[in-house]
Amino acid sequence: MSYQNISSEIEAELHNILNYWSKNTLDEKNGGFIGEIDFNGNKNFGAEKGSVLYGRILWTFSAAYSFTNSPKHFQISERAFNEIKEKFYNSHTKGIYWSINADGSPKDTKNQIYALSFVIYGLSEFYKISKNQQALDLATEIFHSIQDHAYDPVSGGYFEAFTSDWKPIEDMRLSEKDANQKKTMNTHLHIVEAYANLYLVWQNEDLRQSIIEILKIIDQYFIDKDTWHLKLFFDENWNERKDVVSYGHDIEAAWLLLWCAEISNDEVLVKKYRDYAVKITNATLEGLDADGGLWYEYDPQKNFLIAEKHWWPQAELWIGCVNAYQITGDEKYLEIFRKNWEFTKSHIIDGKNGEWFWGINADYSKIRKDKAGFWKCPYHNSRACLEIISRLS
Repeated sequence: MSYQNISSEIEAELHNILNYWSKNTLDEKNGGFIGEIDFNGNKNFGAEKGSVLYGRILWTFSAAYSFTNSPKHFQISERAFNEIKEKFYNSHTKGIYWSINADGSPKDTKNQIYALSFVIYGLSEFYKISKNQQALDLATEIFHSIQDHAYDPVSGGYFEAFTSDWKPIEDMRLSEKDANQKKTMNTHLHIVEAYANLYLVWQNEDLRQSIIEILKIIDQYFIDKDTWHLKLFFDENWNERKDVVSYGHDIEAAWLLLWCAEISNDEVLVKKYRDYAVKITNATLEGLDADGGLWYEYDPQKNFLIAEKHWWPQAELWIGCVNAYQITGDEKYLEIFRKNWEFTKSHIIDGKNGEWFWGINADYSKIRKDKAGFWKCPYHNSRACLEIISRLS
């Protein structure tokens, strides 16, 4: 199959993803979007709703509108923006609630910097298509909140989480599977992603310098120069708490950090992250299975493979491999992408009901988790589709 044909298939899949979210996730009962749709398609109208989900929906439909020019996609992005502004934004402390109840009242009011970052990412993308000044003002306000409260002026980098009024919080974890540490790769990756997207619409020099500083911090602490995998967890003084190898985060970082460096216009960092992109991609390929799918995680301390293939690492693998091809000209990366596309079509995409399954186990049985929910969002797969369409053109 030619790559032009694959690009056409992926464009069709982008519309499938957008159609699923357009038709199934609008909450006509409580407003906004449904907090959870389970594996069988059952809608839980009483589920709590997460700010990460809303920030990612805002980004997805804003980015999609730039490609489709569909009024429906604009309306959905506007719906997400209004919900964030009216229900998730804490105007007293200039923060973002982690979650709200189904009726729109605050539930978990902590400021998780990861979530604030995704809200900035979505708001800046929405501003691109709407020129709505409220969206840009809110994005810049949250940027200042992160800089004022989460930045570590002593050791550099950013702390994970705070109470709603920006006091220290005991449990800083993003999810139950994470280590309770003060500084994490995942949050730094998405702060710099959000800041870079904001810089595209707000050419502020302090913001640009923050992007450059985060990229230097990631280079210094999070990228393992022996293995080219990412180190995930640290205390406030940059002492590592060893954990798993996350293949999905490796490959996402491979291309995304280069994109951020290019936006910063720092030539030294661009050159460095072009080199890193290929090295991190090659390290990620240790997690490839013979069927073309990418395994989820590996624990080097226990020599134990978490033998699952989740939806989002497959999507990030597409971009990472096409990016490595664009840098090197080596067509082996295109072949890895092509084979994973076939794997994803066969095992991850739900051709009957739409959207993607959470993933599969080693025996190819489906992982019976959400179709849409707190962590199951349209951002990884729709972004992969948009990036591949753009890069293969």
